[in-house]
Amino acid sequence: MAVNHIEQMIEDPQGQAQRVMVHIGESPLAWLHARGHLPERLYVAGDRLRADWEKAGLGVQVTMRWDGAPRQPGRGGRAPDPTMVQMSARERFDGAIRAAGPGLSDILWRVVCAGEGLVAAERALGWPSRAGKLVLTLALDRVANWYRVR
Repeated sequence: MAVNHIEQMIEDPQGQAQRVMVHIGESPLAWLHARGHLPERLYVAGDRLRADWEKAGLGVQVTMRWDGAPRQPGRGGRAPDPTMVQMSARERFDGAIRAAGPGLSDILWRVVCAGEGLVAAERALGWPSRAGKLVLTLALDRVANWYRVR
């Protein structure tokens, strides 16, 4: 049986250390959504942004590609060109980040793409406690509009 949770010490917004159980397969965005802090529309928009970030290959990469040989096209059509898929994803990602705007895109990238928790992102940006959730919500609302998520 795989281990899904780890015990971790975190600092709450008041500066008090707390022992919590962390689900290691859950992103900060999924955590917020699962606990009712983020509506479905904003969660879907954030998930699309993260998917485009990954498809565009903007994350950390190893020096060698480990995916297998190119796939043969299936019946009735050609396989999509990986370069075009990556470029399209990059254009969507850049458009969504521009839609979020300066000042909002920082927390958006940190939480949605880099997987930083809100407290860590607030601290890294020098923001007061609990400001991150509000700013993230505003950024995700703009991204949802850009992706046309209803």
